[in-house]
Amino acid sequence: MKTNNIEGLTMFEINVLVQQGGRFIIFPNTISKLMKKFKASNVYFIRPEENTFKYALKHFFRNLSAGWRIFPYGPIYVVKSFYYLIKGGRDYTQIILSELNKNNPVYNPDTKYLKYT
Repeated sequence: MKTNNIEGLTMFEINVLVQQGGRFIIFPNTISKLMKKFKASNVYFIRPEENTFKYALKHFFRNLSAGWRIFPYGPIYVVKSFYYLIKGGRDYTQIILSELNKNNPVYNPDTKYLKYT
């Protein structure tokens, strides 16, 4: 899954923003095509003092237009998705932070390539 809104942030900055109230949120999507359903979403980093409405609105229209077609479970999944959209998304902050801290790549540049000749 792609994580949006963390471009250019270091792990230290992400941890500071999470301590100030930042969250990693997933908005569930239900997209159905004929007899198959797909439940997917991107992860959004919501900064402190930022509202989730602008991210949830896109998923609301996507669920409304493409999620109800499979009967009988399509409408059930769409209602469940609407619940999480109204609630502000599903909070996955601790899970994603533990994965980021565990898999944090350390950049050690090779100095011979940094020298100008």
